[in-house]
Amino acid sequence: MFKMSPNGYYDGMSSNDDNVRCPMFLRTPADFGAVIREGRKRAGLNQATLAKKVGVGRQWIVEVEKGKAGAPLALLLRTLAALDISLVADERNRKTERTAAEKGGVDLDALLNGLRRKRS
Repeated sequence: MFKMSPNGYYDGMSSNDDNVRCPMFLRTPADFGAVIREGRKRAGLNQATLAKKVGVGRQWIVEVEKGKAGAPLALLLRTLAALDISLVADERNRKTERTAAEKGGVDLDALLNGLRRKRS
C-alpha cells in the first residue's frame, strides 16, 4: 500500500523493503480529487470538517473528491493548504517522469492503464 506524504510523494515499500518515494503527477481533476481525499483521510478529517476549514459546503468537497471538473483554482489551493499539502510546479518532461519507475519506483500511468484494460 502506498501513502501520500504532505509534499506530494507516495511512500511505500519496494520488493527489497527499501522505502520508495514517487512523485504524484496531477494531470486531471480526478488526480486532484484523489490527493485531497487521501490527504483528508490522513489528517483524520471528515468531509464536513474539511469543508468548514476551507470555507465551502460539504457537497463541494464531495464533488472535488469525485474528480468533478471546473473547481476554482483558488478553492483547490485553499483546500490543499488546509491539508498541509504543497503543490510544486515543474517543467513537464516525459523522460523525467519515467525515471522513477525505471529506478524501482511505481509507474502510476502503467498501473492505471493496466487496471483500465482489465475492466474492459
